[in-house]
Amino acid sequence: MCGIAGIYNFKTNKEVSPVQLEAMCKVIDYRGPDGHGYFYDNQVALGHRRLTIIDTNERSNQPMQTSDREFTICYNGEVYNYVELKEQLLQRNAEFRTTSDTEVILQLYREQGADCLKSLNGMFAFAVWDKVNKEFFLARDRVGIKPLFYTMTDDGIVFGSEIKSLLEIESVAKQVNPKLIDSYMSVGYCPTNETLFKGIYKLEPGHSLTIKDGQVEIKKYWDMEFDKSQDKGEEYYIDKTRELFEDAVKIQLRSDVPLGVFLSGGIDSSAVVAMMKKLDVKDIKTFSVAWDYGDAFNETQYARQVSEQFGTDHTEYFMTAEDFKDFLPDYIRHMDEPVTEAAAISLYYLAKKTKEKVTVVLSGEGADEVYGGYPIYKYMHVVEQYKRIPKFIRNPLLNPILRLMGTKWAKYADLSEKPISESYSGVSFYEDGAKNRLYTEKFSEQAKRYSNTNNIKPYYDYTDGEDLQTQMQYLDVKTWLVDDLLIKADRMSMAASLELRVPFLDHRFLEFSATMPSEYRFKGYENKYILKKAMEGFLPDEILYRKKLGFPTPLSIMFKGDLYQYVSEIIDCEQAHQRGYFKADEVKRLLAEHKAGKQDHHRILWQLLVLELWHREFID
Repeated sequence: MCGIAGIYNFKTNKEVSPVQLEAMCKVIDYRGPDGHGYFYDNQVALGHRRLTIIDTNERSNQPMQTSDREFTICYNGEVYNYVELKEQLLQRNAEFRTTSDTEVILQLYREQGADCLKSLNGMFAFAVWDKVNKEFFLARDRVGIKPLFYTMTDDGIVFGSEIKSLLEIESVAKQVNPKLIDSYMSVGYCPTNETLFKGIYKLEPGHSLTIKDGQVEIKKYWDMEFDKSQDKGEEYYIDKTRELFEDAVKIQLRSDVPLGVFLSGGIDSSAVVAMMKKLDVKDIKTFSVAWDYGDAFNETQYARQVSEQFGTDHTEYFMTAEDFKDFLPDYIRHMDEPVTEAAAISLYYLAKKTKEKVTVVLSGEGADEVYGGYPIYKYMHVVEQYKRIPKFIRNPLLNPILRLMGTKWAKYADLSEKPISESYSGVSFYEDGAKNRLYTEKFSEQAKRYSNTNNIKPYYDYTDGEDLQTQMQYLDVKTWLVDDLLIKADRMSMAASLELRVPFLDHRFLEFSATMPSEYRFKGYENKYILKKAMEGFLPDEILYRKKLGFPTPLSIMFKGDLYQYVSEIIDCEQAHQRGYFKADEVKRLLAEHKAGKQDHHRILWQLLVLELWHREFID
């Protein structure tokens, strides 16, 4: 796990200035505090910050070259099946100077080119320069666990693990991309391959980018392929889940430094601990974070229960409102784009505490996307059932009654009047009515042109004809998972120089899920049905079947009390109002109603706060 950055002036063949590359790497030095390296070849430059995990010897420093210096790689991540791949390469007479996974990728690319991506099991973003053929290659892992950003300049391309590296290049402008403001206000992050910085892009998961003879080509090398033509029966899917999970955890335990587990006490992280115990891992270290704001924000009793069951060395960290406020400026800087994932701040403090004992940590991230674990799925299934009532009864008679029953019911009434491609935009979607009331008249016109519905349409097009559960989960894998959860996990763990691994996002799980009939992922309104059945016998029912809590943050409470003044001074001021996005009187109303306890507006207040702080940090 590291940080990478680079420049390729393929348009002008202008020699790269070392000052530029070193500045790009320095700004992300926390991603790799154990070492750094640079490679220059006239118009090409690659930079690396190293966090040593596999083969801690200096011989594995990067950028790394083949012995003949024809190929050079700059790589961030872990390829877990490097042991097996190396054995295959040795049988084909490849030579190795290190025991790192980096050299395995380099030798595999030398042999197979872009086709090597099909063999890699892991999380990765890397660049390879082929000096002989003058070919430049970028790639990102199938799921998007590791980030990779790029932008085109007058000279060529600039890329990096984080956007802030790109912003170190003088010619890269810091301009707002208006096409994504409505998306951000709809879901709390920026979906699609664009970013909120105009002209800066994400290399999408499962894609590669090649530059040869001045031509740029982006290719998709992987996606989920849905084929549910065969129902192999419940027992098959249970057994296959156990088999895949055991192997995923087993290969992700490969490390030359100490490792542990983020343990919330929910089924996903508890399952990781249980499987590590089954694999006879000694001295398992587990780590939890919580808020001291009552049971709704504290799962430590369940984490302790799992810790006691498996005899782990357990550490807890309790958050305060001061912790939250103090880290907010750093949170905005680390995230690069505005993301309203409040739990990320708790994750940072947890990662910082964890780093005191280990350098690698496993988590349960991704199980909800693979096995259908979010409560919102239940509600959307209810809405779809409600839609079966004829429109001439539902719209003029029932929906007006629902709207009189309160905000939650009004939301479902609104959803029932739209197709799924417009009503469901992700796990964290915000209702259009409340959002649109905020927009100024001028900005409303822009939002209509660049609506979030249009941005996510390609994902619904891909699953056209599939069942409701499949459509929702695919959208969440491609947007919510990548642009919220995984970017949060990467940024907050790397801010603490900690490597985070996610066994449930082994690509084999996603391929398996894509062939599993939806009734096994979501059966009788029981989320993650097959996963729960697979873990029976490993974990008690109290862990398996309790209500999902997640990683909540007491924003509502803090925004009424300790942080109210801070929030109001940021979002209700002339500087914020002059941006022209939101009506000043509507912002004042939201603050006043929340303070008085008339309505809980913490979510929209948090969105406004993060967006304004982002503008001040990066645009102003």
